[in-house]
Amino acid sequence: MSTTPPPSSSSTSSAQSLSARSVSGQSVSAGPGGLRLPVTAPNAEAEVVELCSELLRFESVNWGDGNGRERPAAEYVASRLAEVGIEPTILESEPGRTSVIARIEGADSSRAPLLIHSHLDVVPADASQWRVGPFSGEELDGCLWGRGAVDMLDMVAMTLATVRDLVRSGRKPSRDLVVAFLADEEAGGVLGARWLVDNHPQHVADCTEAIGEVGGFSYTVSDDLRLYLIETAEKGLAWMKLTATGRAGHGSMISDDNAVTALCDAVARLGRHEFPLVLTDTVRRFLGELGDAIGMQFDLDDLDATVAKLGPVARMIGATLRNTVNPTQLAAGEKVNVIPGEAVAYVDGRYLPGQRDEFLRQLDEILGPDIRREWVVLDDAVETSFDGPLVDAMAGALRAEDPIARPVPYMLSGGTDAKSFSRLGIRCFGFSPLLLPADLDFSGMFHGVDERVPLESLRFGVRVLDRFLHAC
Repeated sequence: MSTTPPPSSSSTSSAQSLSARSVSGQSVSAGPGGLRLPVTAPNAEAEVVELCSELLRFESVNWGDGNGRERPAAEYVASRLAEVGIEPTILESEPGRTSVIARIEGADSSRAPLLIHSHLDVVPADASQWRVGPFSGEELDGCLWGRGAVDMLDMVAMTLATVRDLVRSGRKPSRDLVVAFLADEEAGGVLGARWLVDNHPQHVADCTEAIGEVGGFSYTVSDDLRLYLIETAEKGLAWMKLTATGRAGHGSMISDDNAVTALCDAVARLGRHEFPLVLTDTVRRFLGELGDAIGMQFDLDDLDATVAKLGPVARMIGATLRNTVNPTQLAAGEKVNVIPGEAVAYVDGRYLPGQRDEFLRQLDEILGPDIRREWVVLDDAVETSFDGPLVDAMAGALRAEDPIARPVPYMLSGGTDAKSFSRLGIRCFGFSPLLLPADLDFSGMFHGVDERVPLESLRFGVRVLDRFLHAC
């Protein structure tokens, strides 16, 4: 068993050549630092939809195995930062696998900076299954449609719109900000956040806290109560390659040592296995807050049935009750009448905070000694507490824009770049604020068909972020 090593490439380039430019056809005036700005420069609410729509048109698809190209989207982001006088730095782990980092001065630079991170890559999309083109950025039914609309080009756009407005208006956040727009998150961040932490930690090492995906979104309980789920924990990532070997031979003959049969048996055992219930601190507190809000007593003896009553969000919450595995890929053989000597499967495993060693023991017990397991990505589970001034600032900003907001902590069943930044001791939260329609299947948008984000949710998000950055 081995862990896939990070790439050795360390090429770095700067975006200093990207200069601020005036908007064609508009008069300009002197802005902060002598920068010439449009007299009618839009505020964050006015431009966040345009920014998000433009970002959705980039086909920054991450196919895995190092195959992706974030460079065009990264150059767009860098130009939008430079346009208002924010100096971006472009970093590349490999050609085309591009991230953008920038610093923005705050009112009190003696304090440790806050990191705001988001990713530029998206998962693939089959256009034949979508109502509109997945890379059209089309506005339809009050939403922006496109791959990455909620995962997570919405936060890229909200961050850009908010910091651009801060600089244009001459206002400063409460402390220095580091904004990071990263490559490769959808493949574990090996060529993005992890590469940055391993090769260029100086850009973020002085940050003590961070916000990123997936949190700060609303869950409507009633007409007078909305919960806002802020991510304080996420499961560990355990993507694995399973290999079975056997005796190769002619497909017409009896085979008692068939690699395909052995692999399928093992994968079926793994895919059908239900891991035991484990309540972490974050999940226990979330269920307590949720039970109080909806007037429901959670039955710990039948927690799955109780969580199932929560509607679409149950998929996300239910997966945080235990370790999970899902077989996702199979490969074997080259010809129908040839028994292959090897068969391979790939499995997406996720483990709870504090469960890594137990999860590995469980895997080995289920798979047995004849299946070789290798790591594609093995990354940490992350958990922090739901307290402190940063949490207070999030809660205050949400309540100021939505008086019936009740912020609560929760665990993300997936993973984010927080895994990489937590290795530097940075306390990470998921906070990409969105006020969502009660009937929107938000969790189903992630990697789903017809991914979309409401326009009003984007505008709400920048209002919350603006308040938050002045209080954090």
